[in-house]
Amino acid sequence: MAQNIQTNLQTVYNKRFKTIKKRILSALEESKIDFNTLTLEEVRNVTTAIIDLETQTLQEDVETLLEKKEAIERELEKKSDALQNTKYAIFNILEDKILNSESTLAKLHQVKLQSIDLYDILSEMVESAIITALEKDTIGDITESNTEVIKEISYESIKEGSLNTIRVRKILSTILVSAIDMAEATPTRAEQILSSTLKGMRSGLIKSIDRFKKRLEFMPVEAKHILIEDYDTIIEDLNQTDTLFSQVVTTQANESSKEIKNMLIKLNNEMAYDLEELILISKETADIIKNKFSSFAKNAMKKADFALKSPKAQEAKRMGMQAFGVARVALGSAIKYANDAIDKK
Repeated sequence: MAQNIQTNLQTVYNKRFKTIKKRILSALEESKIDFNTLTLEEVRNVTTAIIDLETQTLQEDVETLLEKKEAIERELEKKSDALQNTKYAIFNILEDKILNSESTLAKLHQVKLQSIDLYDILSEMVESAIITALEKDTIGDITESNTEVIKEISYESIKEGSLNTIRVRKILSTILVSAIDMAEATPTRAEQILSSTLKGMRSGLIKSIDRFKKRLEFMPVEAKHILIEDYDTIIEDLNQTDTLFSQVVTTQANESSKEIKNMLIKLNNEMAYDLEELILISKETADIIKNKFSSFAKNAMKKADFALKSPKAQEAKRMGMQAFGVARVALGSAIKYANDAIDKK
């Protein structure tokens, strides 16, 4: 029956009609199909046959474009890798050239962080830090040392930019994914790696929010529109930092192997009781914004012209640029913190 319906419709379906309505109704009439008398299966067969006939060209076009898209994506990935590798090669040569000058090297690292994908660097930093912790471990437990390392990496990555949910989520996810890769490669130390990474991420996030809070407390009011780009969004984000943290862990757990997934879910459940400090510092920061700067935020647009011309505003702008600049010591600093933290253990 299904084959007969399809054959009949193919025979009478007339693409010369200008409208889709005309083509369908004409085909149904020619085939003497009465929907009121059809069973569910027959309705499905008729509808499917019409869809196939009407969308055949479009379907072919979509498949052709998908093939082109896949080819472009493959080529884009190759070119992107080549671009990053070339940048790394350039910075490696320059770093070797100025190896003996700490101040110049710090400046070069600032430029490096601006020039190379932050998340690409993050992955390498986390991997390098965990490997170093494992290599230098003499007591069979890297929890304490790796927690400090990941805390500094998280803090350095988060502190100099916006605290919006998307950015923080991506940074924490990048750190956790790298740790998961190391845990899967070192199954006997997996729980230590993951536990210390989560604790370090949490501590780094708390430290970043605390720094943001202190800057809010001491910056002149004219600078608030620089530090707080979106008043409502930043308050909303601060009120759900604990949820964001748990979601990052859950999301990556669901994309991992069964063993890692079970481990992460267990650690996440245990950590739920240790997020009070994160919740408290986030709430305090949100309250500062609401209580001290709400009137400024609401009237910022009206006062912008006046504020930006005042002497205080010029200083505020300078401070704002510093607040949103790259970390002063960038990659070099974070790795130095990591190695120092390990060396002290």
